[in-house]
Amino acid sequence: MAIFFQVVLPVVLIFCTGFVLQKVLRLEIKSISTVALYIMLPCLVFKTFYEATFDRDYFLMVLFSVFLLIAILAVNKIGAKVLRYDTPTESGLILSTAFMNAGNYGAPIVLFAFGEQGFVYSISFMVLQQIVMNFFGVYYAAKGTAGITMALKQVAKMPPTHAIWLALVFKYTPLSISDNIMSSIELVGNAQIPTVMILLGMQLANITVKNLAWDKVSYAVSVRLLVSPLIAWALTVILPMGDLMANVLIVSAAMPSAATTTMYAVQFDSKPELVSSITLMTTLLSVVTIPIVLNILT
Repeated sequence: MAIFFQVVLPVVLIFCTGFVLQKVLRLEIKSISTVALYIMLPCLVFKTFYEATFDRDYFLMVLFSVFLLIAILAVNKIGAKVLRYDTPTESGLILSTAFMNAGNYGAPIVLFAFGEQGFVYSISFMVLQQIVMNFFGVYYAAKGTAGITMALKQVAKMPPTHAIWLALVFKYTPLSISDNIMSSIELVGNAQIPTVMILLGMQLANITVKNLAWDKVSYAVSVRLLVSPLIAWALTVILPMGDLMANVLIVSAAMPSAATTTMYAVQFDSKPELVSSITLMTTLLSVVTIPIVLNILT
């Protein structure tokens, strides 16, 4: 119970402020989201990669991300075949279960639970997840060669992608950044996490669920909140990584469905109502499951 009050409750309260704000004022979310995506997030990513020490841990994190995605895809392929779900339903379930909210939910939870060092791992994992999600979401929806082209363009347009290579250029070349410029970048980057936490609450306030398909929602909730962290735990046992990074990755894998998946579901008509329902239910139920995961790990 102490973990809930010390780690989860502060995060949930920030979500609630965004939720109430949106219900009362009905603000335009896209403008705030654009500022967070195109200004705040690149600054945070730049700072993280510029100051990071790249070692075996980052290579293991990439392997972890790839294996976790493959495993969850396999679970969904088998589940769709056994339960006889059609292709749009399968696509919607994959979008809802393969990608977790590692950024505006996972990162603050990790910060409260594991401190600054864990937070650095969390931001790096978040960037990896965004790259994979942008590529895979577009590719899977478009299907085939055209999908690959669209997916590559999508990843290339991502602001964090440019922040990464710029950070590496300044890190590994004689080019330098003045302390004042770095302080400005850090100041803007630090605003990213609280902003997107409020945004998540606002996004949840906009989700409307008319008819819940309880069988499909229950399946997706089980995969996202139970199966995913179990797979993550198995991968951290197999891959030779440190305890802190292992704990951060397990907690990140236990996060609810990424809010971005709802956008993909609408764009590519992959059961948007179902995906919205799953996003809402996994977020609500994660208030119970995340403290359990943290208790087990600590």
